[in-house]
Formats: sequence, C-alpha cells, structure tokens
Amino acid sequence: MEYKLNKGVGQDVEFCGLKAQYLYLFAGGLLAVFLVFVILYMAGVNRWFCIALCVASATGITLGVFRLNRKYGPYGLMKLAAAGYRPYYIINRKRITSLFKRRKYAKHTQSVHPGK
Repeated sequence: MEYKLNKGVGQDVEFCGLKAQYLYLFAGGLLAVFLVFVILYMAGVNRWFCIALCVASATGITLGVFRLNRKYGPYGLMKLAAAGYRPYYIINRKRITSLFKRRKYAKHTQSVHPGK
C-alpha cells in the first residue's frame, strides 16, 4: 500500500487565493450577512429588500476582503494594525539643559576593580 503525504503541513491556510486572517474575515463577514438576513426576514421586512441588501453586503465584503488580501498580503494587515500602536513622536517634557547635565551618580558607574 502507498500513502500520499500531505504536502501542505506547516503552510498557511489558503482558499481561492485568500490567505491567513483574510479567510477568517471573509467567513465571518458572510456569516454576519446571513444573520442579518435571518433577523430582518423574521422581523417581517420585505423579502426582496432583505435579499437585495444581503447580496449587496456580501458583494462588498467579498470585494473588500480580496482587495485587502491583494494589497497587504498574508501578514500586512497585522503589521498595519501594529503600526497604529507605535507613537508618531516622543514627548520629552524636561528642559533641554537638564538633558546635557552630568548626573551625580555618573562617577560611581565605573567599576572599582577593572577586569572583574
């Protein structure tokens, strides 16, 4: 008997070109559209309005997720989110003269026993 090896072990999940987190974003978006359809239909909203709204939403989600996948790649969206936590500049509220003064403890930073 011969067994075929699974050559996709250790690789990212991919479906129709969607990679990594975009696949989960796509599935979650379509699930949310389905839930909105069920809620609107059960609430008594016109059937054709529900269908039109959900088709338009699903099309928007599909195009948006594929565009994000093409633009940012498998890890780019995480890098973009992480860049939002990085500060644009660092605020230093000390006087400029205090930045260049020698500290009192600077002479004690050198070791008494060199080489140890």
